[in-house]
Parts: sequence; structure tokens; C-alpha cells
Amino acid sequence: MRKTSRLAFVMTTALAAVTLAACSGGTAGGADAGSDGGDVAPTTMKLALNQTQTHPSFIALEAFGERLTEATDGRWNIEVFPDSQLGDQAEYLQSVGDGVIDLAIVSAPQLENLNDDFVIFSLPTVFDSIEHQMSVLSDPAVVGDVYASLEDSNSITVVGGLTQGARSVYTKDGIAQTPEDLAGGKIRVQESPVFIGMINALGASPTPMAYSEVYTALQSGVIDGAENNEISYSTQKHYEVAPFYSYTRHLIGADFLISNTDTLASMSEEDRAAFDEAWTATWEHHTELWMADTEKAIADATAGGATFEEVDSDSFLDALTPLLKEFITTDSQQTLFDAIKATAE
Repeated sequence: MRKTSRLAFVMTTALAAVTLAACSGGTAGGADAGSDGGDVAPTTMKLALNQTQTHPSFIALEAFGERLTEATDGRWNIEVFPDSQLGDQAEYLQSVGDGVIDLAIVSAPQLENLNDDFVIFSLPTVFDSIEHQMSVLSDPAVVGDVYASLEDSNSITVVGGLTQGARSVYTKDGIAQTPEDLAGGKIRVQESPVFIGMINALGASPTPMAYSEVYTALQSGVIDGAENNEISYSTQKHYEVAPFYSYTRHLIGADFLISNTDTLASMSEEDRAAFDEAWTATWEHHTELWMADTEKAIADATAGGATFEEVDSDSFLDALTPLLKEFITTDSQQTLFDAIKATAE
């Protein structure tokens, strides 16, 4: 969808929300929905996603909506809008905070812009495995404070996390056995100081750009490579223009489900419990899908001409470990980092 179309959609949705609020005396999210289990009009929450309909996130989130509808007898529903139909991730933050949309999936670097404690979730060496990551992202004792940190300032509640899997480097011209093989190359990164710092630490030139622009940039030679998980690499067919996937496994990335705080507050205690239970089933489902789809992605990309190769991953981690001191600069960041590492012991 073109940006002008997206803007028109958002403005129309906002106007409808204001009109509904004026007529009902409540919020657009249905402030009294399900409060007494009576005859209250059902509420359908819009969920924004930048992935395709074949991606594990879309499949799991569609099931999330089905679970919630069933658990609340139709009082609360979720409609997922994939393929960036409601804008890009940077726009999701504003739209969710304003209540124009109710839910969205955003990556950890997006949340860094609102609270730099979220940088911890994007640093190398933080998580030992996907299993370790998901146990942390679902543990209120570890993440509860940081998840609630945006509620007063931005009207955003972080509900929970989804894995992005281990991220590695892929290039146009050959396997990168060590960081020296990337020297001077232009590598696409997300617009995040951490990701830019990582590529600089590896001796390459970081090139921030939108995810949707990567294929063309690789094809035209604007960049020499990128870094991502196997599923994104395969589903976006980046292997067609960058066929060499080096298993650097420099970090395990995270996505987060965010919600408008007032929307969640408008739920009855019973319906909020149903929402939380449905979310738990959703991230567990997503993790299972992720594991299975990773194997399929590798097979599909290999059939399309990609080469996947184990490399000297220790040399990459040695180059990246100094970033911890560079980016952990506050007591709250250190406390969060220590709490995460303690769960792996």
C-alpha cells in the first residue's frame, strides 16, 4: 500500500474512533466491553504486522485472534493486517500510542527509541538460545518493569515477545569465514545504533535501510550483504541476489507485541485474563512454527541456489563482545542484563 493510501486509512480510522467515542461515552477500544458479560457490542482490535501471510508471525497471530474470540465469547476479536498495510514499524509506535490501531508487532530496535533499556534485547551474547530467550521474554520477574515503562509516557504496553531466531550475515560474493572477509563491504542494517555498531565492529560499512528495500539494493550493488535469520532470508528470496549465508549467529533477535494501554485497561478482569492466556499459547505456537519453518527455509533457499556454511563464529563474537561495555551505560540496563544472564545459569 502506498504511503498516501496508508495515511488516508489512518486518518479515516482515527475519525471513526473519535465518532464512536463521542457516541458511546467510552474509548474506541470499548471501555465497558465485557465488563458485566451483558449485551455489549463486540470489539475488533486491529493488529499491524510487516510480515507476509506465510510468515510464522502472521500464522500465530491469526490463531491468537481465534483463541481470544472463543475465550471471550466474541466480545474481543483481532484482525491482523500483514504486509505493512498499516504503515511501517516506526509508524506503528505512534498509531498504537494514539489508539488509532490497537496492537502491533515491532522489533526491539524500534522500542529503543522510546526507552534505551530495550537495547539489551538486541545486544550480542545476551541470549544463549531461543529457549533461553523465550523463557526471559515471558518472565514478569525479569521484564515486567521494562514492559510497563512506556505506559505513562506513550500509552503503550509491551505485552510480550516473539523470537526472530539467530541472525547471521549473508553476502553476494562469498562466505565470510571471519570478520576480515567483510572488511570494507556495505552491509544493510536496521536503523539502530546497536546494529550500526555491530557492523562497524566487524570492519564493514553499515548501511541502514528499510527491510522492503534490501532485495533491490543487493541486486543493484548498492549493498554487498545483509544480516537476518534464515526465514526472512528465504521468504524474501534474498538468496537470489546474495547466495552466501555465513552462520555468524551474532545475536538472537526479538520482536514485541505492543498494545494501546487504554485498550487493555478497558477489558474486564475476565477478558484480560483470557487475552493473556491466549497470548501465552500464541508465543509458544510461534516458537514451534519458527523451529519448523527455519528448516523449511534452509531447504527452500538451498534449492534456490543458496549456500549455508558454518564459519568461525567465535571470531565474530570476539569482535562484538566489546559492544556490551559501549551500550550498557546505565544502572537499569546493567540490572536487566544481569537478570537475563542469571536465568541462564
